[in-house]
Amino acid sequence: MRDLLLSGKTSFSARALFVGNRLDLRIMEESETLASNPLAIRAENGIAVLYRHGVAVFFGVDPLYEAVVRERLKSLVGEPYDDPEMEEITVRVDPTEREGMRGNTVFISEVSVERLQIIADVLAKSIVLAEYEAKIAQNFDRIEPLAKNMEHSGRISGTAKELLQSIGAMLLSEHLMVGRVNIPEKPEVLWENPALQGLYSRLEDEFEILERHVAMERKLNLISRTAETLLDLLNNRHSIRLEWYIIILIAVEIVLSLYSIFLS
Repeated sequence: MRDLLLSGKTSFSARALFVGNRLDLRIMEESETLASNPLAIRAENGIAVLYRHGVAVFFGVDPLYEAVVRERLKSLVGEPYDDPEMEEITVRVDPTEREGMRGNTVFISEVSVERLQIIADVLAKSIVLAEYEAKIAQNFDRIEPLAKNMEHSGRISGTAKELLQSIGAMLLSEHLMVGRVNIPEKPEVLWENPALQGLYSRLEDEFEILERHVAMERKLNLISRTAETLLDLLNNRHSIRLEWYIIILIAVEIVLSLYSIFLS
């Protein structure tokens, strides 16, 4: 087993932070690396597990030193968040307990990088879901007044610019959510450690990862259909406006022709 500073502890914190839009992990020092896929590094007397999609999970790291590590990571973070989403649990080491989660505590039989990677994977997925659940809720706030206006007046309100901004925000949420992380995919560490499947499955169920992902996909599909509908309505509105311009030009031309005939 790797020499882990956490090995002598029976209880420590696990804190996940969504620090930015992405993390460039290619320039991390190999001397700090404990494992890869996902990358696990030493962090003072604890461990940090880092993900390219912008999540950092700290195990047993003092909050003061965590700030130091986050400062070191700043150069690697693309589009850092001012107020990052956070989720925190307690990890307890007890070989007599069944591995899994009770309350806000995850029980493991021993400290190993592989177990911490599995816990980090579930926390990272949970925090990504929480971030985009909030963003999608904002998009639903955009959809509701548009739908009510269509119900009452039979048409969409707002300028073309405002509607395009709403459509852009909806499509951006969908793109980021789909392209950032594959939620249903199991961590690679399970392929080499199938005995840890039970721990992963119990944590996945506890955080309702798959259920939240399915609900997210349904909302994203609704947002996508709404964006398509708005684009169609916007195009139709432009087409109708163009037709009126053509009719007006034809009418003006007829009036001018009649006036010319009258004069002659």
